[in-house]
Amino acid sequence: MNFPRITLSVSLIVLAALALAGCETTGSAAAVAAKPPEPPMTHARAATECWMGTEKAHTDLDKRADIVIKCIDQKMKAAEDAPKS
Repeated sequence: MNFPRITLSVSLIVLAALALAGCETTGSAAAVAAKPPEPPMTHARAATECWMGTEKAHTDLDKRADIVIKCIDQKMKAAEDAPKS
């Protein structure tokens, strides 16, 4: 039998296994790359986000509606001003 050759082969296999064990297969880089793009801002989406943003506010409905209308206007203006890709 040729022990040095078998020992060398086993050593190479062990080294390759150790090198692959150090590879990261999951982590923050993979999670960032998998994030889907934001959907386009629509009036309905802006209204939903704005109403949800004022949900915990303890104001009367008229004041809340004024805040939401201003918020929608700001979101829609920001969407128009955003660069198109």
